[in-house]
Amino acid sequence: MLHIHRPKTTVKFVTVLVLIFGLASSAMAQRELNLPEHDQKPYYFGITIGGNMSRFHTELHPRFLQDDSVYVAEPNNNGGLALGLLATARLSDRFQVRFNPQLMFINRSLRYKLKFPDQDGETEVTKNVESVTVSFPIQLKFQSDRIGNFRVYMMAGLKGDIDLASNARARKADDLVKLWKYDFGPELGLGFNFYFPSFILSPELKISNGWRNLHARDENLKYSSVIDRIQTRMIVLSIHIEG
Repeated sequence: MLHIHRPKTTVKFVTVLVLIFGLASSAMAQRELNLPEHDQKPYYFGITIGGNMSRFHTELHPRFLQDDSVYVAEPNNNGGLALGLLATARLSDRFQVRFNPQLMFINRSLRYKLKFPDQDGETEVTKNVESVTVSFPIQLKFQSDRIGNFRVYMMAGLKGDIDLASNARARKADDLVKLWKYDFGPELGLGFNFYFPSFILSPELKISNGWRNLHARDENLKYSSVIDRIQTRMIVLSIHIEG
């Protein structure tokens, strides 16, 4: 997926899991049933706050083997933030359909090792590609029975993305890796519903991948010419607050 091996990332992930299980224990320990009629609502709304760990999935161009200036080109893991709205419609006791548009601030990067120093005297260069993305996911949610004030669910869906900061048409871009504006792909996730007296708190972990080749390759640009395909890979941890 993202091949994340950083110790700090692992510690944060374990901390989040401990927090989720702590909330689960607290919710299950409550005897009073919160929001008992909520599950019969035909639809309801909420907001989303999230963080993501993202990276590019790259395939090198055949020219890479012949290149005389770049001998390593690989993606890094980077973090980002997301804010969104949530609309859920009930299909049955087990299934719901959900629309979760989000504004995502994403920073991805590529690391290059050069055979010869660049104009700044560096032989290792990192190129950051910042994106401000509007994402439109439509998801099908499958949920378990409610256990007191706690429930587990899984979801799967498709998303469409628009990168508002796309640089594919940039003219002054001597050292940029340029990306196209539109992307789409699948999402798969697992989440938990914690019922409180006036709202539902739903932590969720999902994988969100892009199918399209976003690379607007330019054979005249040193950092672009050695790469053929660029696709997106993302792990997203979201907190949904639903009413």
